[in-house]
Amino acid sequence: MKKYNFIDLFAGCGGLSEGFLQTNKFNALSHVEWELPMISTLRHRLVEKWKHSMNDSYKKVIHFDLQKTEELLNGNWSKESFDSYSSTNDVKLSFKGMDGIVGDEKVDLIIGGPPCQAYSIHGRATDKNSMDNDYRNYLFESFVKIVNHYKPKIFVFENVPGMLSAKPGGVKITERIYQAFRDIGYNILEPEKLSQAVFDTSNFKVPQNRKRVILVGLPSDSKIKLQEVYSKIRFKEDITNKLTVYDAIGDLPKLYPLEKPMKIDGKNFSHTYDNSVIPNHIPRFHNSRDIEIFREWVGNNMNNYSQHQKIEYYYQKTNKSTLYSKYKNLEWKKQSQTVVAHLEKDGLMFIHPDAEQARSITVREAARLMTFPDDFKFIGSTAKCYKMIGNAVPVNFAKIIATSISEILDEKS
Repeated sequence: MKKYNFIDLFAGCGGLSEGFLQTNKFNALSHVEWELPMISTLRHRLVEKWKHSMNDSYKKVIHFDLQKTEELLNGNWSKESFDSYSSTNDVKLSFKGMDGIVGDEKVDLIIGGPPCQAYSIHGRATDKNSMDNDYRNYLFESFVKIVNHYKPKIFVFENVPGMLSAKPGGVKITERIYQAFRDIGYNILEPEKLSQAVFDTSNFKVPQNRKRVILVGLPSDSKIKLQEVYSKIRFKEDITNKLTVYDAIGDLPKLYPLEKPMKIDGKNFSHTYDNSVIPNHIPRFHNSRDIEIFREWVGNNMNNYSQHQKIEYYYQKTNKSTLYSKYKNLEWKKQSQTVVAHLEKDGLMFIHPDAEQARSITVREAARLMTFPDDFKFIGSTAKCYKMIGNAVPVNFAKIIATSISEILDEKS
């Protein structure tokens, strides 16, 4: 069976890569990421699931700042780039830049999604300069440079719908991105047509309302047409048999509040937990006030209250003012709201749908809402695990994108 080689940029913990690898039609040459918990998680996955050697996983998953593009591609890397390797004494690496890792292999595909915070509507609304001065507005330039260097047959660039209206420096980011790819001989949808590139992942076997922009890029002389790729993906939509929160997490062990909090190995616990069979299924600590709030919120169906009532409720419970509701619970028969990286800070907007459990969702529950398989283990603090899941691409959606692309590449080869 023919396999296609890909590079994953801004790889995170590997949700996008996981979907591509699960098709058994793709081979990962390299993954580039900056945050170490994500690096550790992805390396662990390559070894445990995809049967790479430890040495190979350390070589393929690169800890690097993508803004240093020239050095990433062919430089003698600085000590900073090797810090993540130093703790594993039995790993021996010798190569010069990503070109040394890729070697003579053909790069068929480049995938990835630059951090979305600068493009998100929420991020712009909460920043006094509307994120105009945020360096992340321009991380796409590194993606463009690497596409130009390897000249793949196709690329996939994932981001939030907010990018369609972002205008750093007064110029629409979609126009900047469109022109940047045109300048290196690649076509993407014209800015005015990008609504066609917005997908709701709940239509692709993901139990979550999560809209994302999928920019597909092709060389200007490609035999493949952009609409062929988008049509392939759209053909796999299923809007009648959507997965629900219950489908995703309803069978997981129930985790109830303890009569009295306890401490184990220096860590506080407010709930029972079960990490023996399903990893990362440990609730974060909640104080007695929050446990009472969660039980009351879910038990009284307070999701259905008016915004004013929700704000009043928050003030009554905390004696603090807010402009918007601070609490929201998942509902068994519906899709989850978009899983976000803010889960790193608290889970107040992700209260478990069972009032008796009176808690926010665990890392494993968040992962299931993103369709990560249960044998996918997240490495790092609880906060960092929530963050990497919130920033990931849902695996089932990634797999459908990958299947669509492989079918087209097979047809055109």
